[in-house]
Amino acid sequence: MQARMNDGGGAKPATNDAGSPVHIGRRGLASEQVAPRPAPMHIVLFGAGHVGHALVQLLGSLPCVVQWVDERDELFPDETPPNVQVEATDTPDAVVDAAPPGAWFLVMTHNHALDFSLAARIMRRRDFSYFGMIGSKTKRVKFERRLLERGVELERLAEMTCPIGVEGIVDKAPAAIAIAVCAQLLRLRTRQAAAGLASAQV
Repeated sequence: MQARMNDGGGAKPATNDAGSPVHIGRRGLASEQVAPRPAPMHIVLFGAGHVGHALVQLLGSLPCVVQWVDERDELFPDETPPNVQVEATDTPDAVVDAAPPGAWFLVMTHNHALDFSLAARIMRRRDFSYFGMIGSKTKRVKFERRLLERGVELERLAEMTCPIGVEGIVDKAPAAIAIAVCAQLLRLRTRQAAAGLASAQV
């Protein structure tokens, strides 16, 4: 319904500064274009340590499905959120290879050697939406050098996010790290969806 104003000369539709009609009310008109919701994220989480546990609790209420991977079966809880699938395996590289295009990879294992092995495997792919790894800036520098030695192109190193999480959160408690990571994922998901919508309208 259009809002109407009485200026003494008859009722006229309300307009904005550009002269277009303004629609007032909680319900949008059927003709209005509504941006589609982004697709749920397919997250592959490596590591069932303290941060992994805290992260899974948050991801359980977000628009995603989660593959939670670790070789140590005893570290997984007896119950997980409905959207979380536990995979106890000693061949995590195979999980990387089998992940669908557009997957979101999170690496936070207990072993730096395993972290690097997974990083090298993930960077062999060119179709992931996100690759984040827990660690310091020093760890990133070391991994970058080794990835270059493995043949990863210099310009592609920016596709690896390490340290992980939104800027400004310095608390190292597992719950705080988990919040920072989820915020980063949601922000990037929103940006990617907006970019996709803009491309579709060109």
